Amino acid sequence: MGRMGESKHLKRHVSPKFWPIHRKEKVWTVRPSPGPHPRERCIPLIIVIRDMLGIVKNAREAKLVLSEGKVSVDGKVRRDAGFPVGFMDVVEVAGFEKAYRALPCPKRFLAFLEVDGDEKTFKLCRIENKTTVRGGHVQLNLHDGRNLLVKVSDPSKPEEDVYKTGDTVKLNLKSNEIAGHYRFGEGAYVVVTGGKNVGVHGVIASVERPNPLAQTIVKIRSPTGVEYNTAARYVMVVGEGKPEIKLPEV
Repeated sequence: MGRMGESKHLKRHVSPKFWPIHRKEKVWTVRPSPGPHPRERCIPLIIVIRDMLGIVKNAREAKLVLSEGKVSVDGKVRRDAGFPVGFMDVVEVAGFEKAYRALPCPKRFLAFLEVDGDEKTFKLCRIENKTTVRGGHVQLNLHDGRNLLVKVSDPSKPEEDVYKTGDTVKLNLKSNEIAGHYRFGEGAYVVVTGGKNVGVHGVIASVERPNPLAQTIVKIRSPTGVEYNTAARYVMVVGEGKPEIKLPEV
């Protein structure tokens, strides 16, 4: 009888290059569980707390901490060692009184920056798609797999729907409600989440599309005055004129 489904194991030498693990030290590593982020753009939770945050020394300690419910992602306790952690996720560990946000970073692709105060109570999510559901209400499909329902009082008035694909919403992690909205366009402060310029952040100088069949190109001016060009699909708005969150230095 043939094997049913995909393999539940993952060898280290075929794991994503940005994972901070030794390829030749051992044979196997943790395979990311199905979740909000794809495998090529996430890091398993056990690797995050062991290799990136240094909270535990080995996998045994990591699994013990997870089983006790001490680790939460976006305000929810996660006990799965392979839970996928991706861009903008907020990781907290009970007893340490520290929170970390996953942010795009040059070379390493994904890095964790310590946040405090109000920053750990919200998350920025990019609108990947939107659909109209029964009753004329709008459903926003976000980059981390969330679906938010925006109720419209009068479906015949499209001006009530202010959210566009490519925009970013500020999500309150406790109430799961929208606390802010940042539009994609010139003047918006963005961070690059993919491509060779991953981790670069700055203000959008221009948005161009040579022809209907070509992809949209965004020109970004960094705080140092250097300009970068990247595809619009790699851009995430993080504020209007200035960043709403703490970003790593480029």
